[in-house]
Amino acid sequence: MRARSILGGIAAAILFSVHIAGAQDTKAPRVGVILQGGPWYAIVEGLRDGLRELGLAEGKQFVLDVRDTRGDLKAVEDAAKNLEQQKVNLIYTAATSVSLAAKRVTKNTPIIFVAGTNPVTVKLVESIPAPGGRLTGVYFRSTDLMGKRLELLREIIPNLHRVVTLYNPSNRSAVEAAKEAREAANNLGLELVERQVASIEDLKKALQAYRAGEADAFISVSDAMVDSQIQLVIDTGKTKNLPTMLYEPSSVLQGGLATYSADFNEIGRLSAKYVQRVLAGANPALMPVESIDRLMFVINLKTAKQIGLKIPGSILLRADRVIE
Repeated sequence: MRARSILGGIAAAILFSVHIAGAQDTKAPRVGVILQGGPWYAIVEGLRDGLRELGLAEGKQFVLDVRDTRGDLKAVEDAAKNLEQQKVNLIYTAATSVSLAAKRVTKNTPIIFVAGTNPVTVKLVESIPAPGGRLTGVYFRSTDLMGKRLELLREIIPNLHRVVTLYNPSNRSAVEAAKEAREAANNLGLELVERQVASIEDLKKALQAYRAGEADAFISVSDAMVDSQIQLVIDTGKTKNLPTMLYEPSSVLQGGLATYSADFNEIGRLSAKYVQRVLAGANPALMPVESIDRLMFVINLKTAKQIGLKIPGSILLRADRVIE
């Protein structure tokens, strides 16, 4: 039942992603939401839930102007510039790369971000307790969990040797995540096969060209462009019997093998208070970034059976959730 409700929420979010006609005519504060599609819609649904729980009615006390840039960082820049020109009350960005792009091309509009890479490391903010600019938001661990995800993959697949990943080399958070994965793989005696893809077209070609047996598993790094095509990644993994370690629970509900991550819906819910406060006039520079510590280990047993993989009982006992 829970799985159906999450997928239903994601589907509803996708239907809502079309630019809201007539949003400029309402007197309700406007929040420009920029995301790359895919699993990031779960964050938008969480944001809606959180704002509703805070007593804000959508359409009356706020309007979400959602821009799905479909994995294109140039489109992110265009959307951010357009939203600032339209004088939205604030911009809400889902993903580190999206947040960096929006910050780069805007000057005055407050930005509430959701980032899976330390926001100080990538220079989104000056510090966690004192952001010091017009950006603040929620940080969840993703990039620095690459080592743990590889450890779990090795336990799931005892004869694991080669792990493949795909990412955009112009995405700073993806490069950082790939570095973390490379170092962790070396420490674990594994080989990380890095395939760099600069566009969605490159990604699709790389997936088509992949030959079964080239690697023992696939691992996601923090790349919103790849996330926007996550269903294609999942379907390719199933077709070519390639186990997939992802980093968002709803992706496992869609057929991915496993994830170790924060719950994106809960991340969005937590970020709602930042939106509420900025709409009420609070200064982002004085609002400490909040981090999420709770992580979920989810296994899709149905997918494991489809690709002929037997999951050790010890792993199933440790999972926070097993999808059958």
